[in-house]
Amino acid sequence: MSDDRVDGAGEIEAVATNSETIRVSVGDRVDGVATVTMDRPDARNALDATLRAELKKILGAIEDSDVRVVVLTGADEAKAFVAGADVSELRERDALEQREASKRPRVYEVVDDLRQPVIGRLNGHALGGGCELATACDVRIAHERAKVGQPEIALGIMPGGGGTQRLPRLVGEGQAMRLILSGELLEAREARDIGLVDVVCADNEELDEEVYGLAESMAQKSPVALEFAKQSVKAASRMDLESGIEYEAELFAQLFATADKNEGIDAFLEDRDPEWQGR
Repeated sequence: MSDDRVDGAGEIEAVATNSETIRVSVGDRVDGVATVTMDRPDARNALDATLRAELKKILGAIEDSDVRVVVLTGADEAKAFVAGADVSELRERDALEQREASKRPRVYEVVDDLRQPVIGRLNGHALGGGCELATACDVRIAHERAKVGQPEIALGIMPGGGGTQRLPRLVGEGQAMRLILSGELLEAREARDIGLVDVVCADNEELDEEVYGLAESMAQKSPVALEFAKQSVKAASRMDLESGIEYEAELFAQLFATADKNEGIDAFLEDRDPEWQGR
């Protein structure tokens, strides 16, 4: 638990120093919140091998730190979250090479399985692999200029980063079939209407207010409770109802062995702010 974690900013920013495609700041806007920015503006943040590898490395450092919440976004200069995979890389691969590239954990699983909550700040288009990366986040907050979709079918392929699995769990099978089989791109507000995006904002100022307001609200909570609650919600789409309820009850009981449970209840009864220990 977090009493064994390293200090967030120093370790993470040291890893980021050697990155070509990722920028990271910790605590600049909100204490306990790391902003991870994918930074390939000339390629509209397309997911090439370098970006994927560097993003996994940065998230690994965050996993082992005392960071409480992650904001994942694209460089605003690109006006894109992630515009898709690097198509030139895909063109050169044969089936054996793609099987090797698809070995897990890929960047999508790393985001999905991260112990901290991840807020996707969709500052622009999230297409193909970018849509799959967005659906791996726990919450998606989008600029109104963003378009979202899975256009792979137009290239003679299909989503391969979890799109056929996470998308139906978010929007239902019919809507997922519509998007995946047609390659249609949705405006941000329609994506919100079907549940693919959670909040749409008119400009960057409103986007940051929404993103960091939510991040701050999360970061003020017990990191152990955040981790367990995220695990339990994720289980809802992966277990049958009875198994999910049993899993929730077990996680709930485990929290009663933590110092944070006692501190949270004591702080409530004493009408003061809690001082979380992360254990």
